[in-house]
Amino acid sequence: MASDEQVQKTIADCLKLGNEQLTAAEIENPRLDVRLLLAETLSVDTSYLFGYPEKLLNDGQFRHFQAMINRRLKREPVSKIIGRKEFWSLEFKVSRDTLDPRPDSETLIEAVLESLVDKTESIKILDLGTGTGCLLLTLLSELQAAKGLGIDISDKALAIAKDNAEALGLSDRVAFQLGNWCDGVKDGWDIIISNPPYIGEDEKKILSPEVLNYDPALALFAENNGMKDYQTFIPQAASILKNNGMLVVEAGHTQAEAINALMSDAGLMVYPAKKDLGGIARACIARKCI
Repeated sequence: MASDEQVQKTIADCLKLGNEQLTAAEIENPRLDVRLLLAETLSVDTSYLFGYPEKLLNDGQFRHFQAMINRRLKREPVSKIIGRKEFWSLEFKVSRDTLDPRPDSETLIEAVLESLVDKTESIKILDLGTGTGCLLLTLLSELQAAKGLGIDISDKALAIAKDNAEALGLSDRVAFQLGNWCDGVKDGWDIIISNPPYIGEDEKKILSPEVLNYDPALALFAENNGMKDYQTFIPQAASILKNNGMLVVEAGHTQAEAINALMSDAGLMVYPAKKDLGGIARACIARKCI
């Protein structure tokens, strides 16, 4: 007689088993995570799981599914397990070398789009610390005449950004360059956008294991209570913006006032920061007015 482990599992069995495992480990949103991992295992949409709960998985599929559940039990994010994350309704490839795109960062996209009177204008966009390229590529997807440059200090992150540009059909309007903030970047930018490292070292203890153990430290942490990189690149960015060009920067939950002060000190006209859905001043906005 076959053992329980040898009995083939249905989709319904796997959903139940995975949910029980993740719930016992106190993983947030276990049902959603299990659905995403099982859909990935079967190369189907999550809606398929509800339509065919009786479908049997073969042994290989079940082993693959359980292996992904085991990774999630170690607090590896689903995005890192399946290798992609949605942002602004677009799909972006991610890896251990890139920060996961987060909904809060969509506030920066909104701030830029709201500022543009003519979205058909040919403009140049610079993305500092581009990572996956999600900010720059999202803007290019919305602004059909725009061109952009993404800068990052990590060559592995740039490789991911290039893959994302190709997958989104944007390679002809974007370039990527290895570099440290604005070093060696020529002037003449209409928009400069950035989501820099802004977490202070003393904040490590409050981070989830998903962030602390699986996002690159290079993209998370900065000295001076998370302010060092702002202090470095904001004056640089101000110097290479066009007249009336805009700088939009992501802020940590207590940093907007200090960032606005840096922008003002750099000679920029500061606007009220745009709040995210949680009510946090997330997008700091300034213009160069000569």
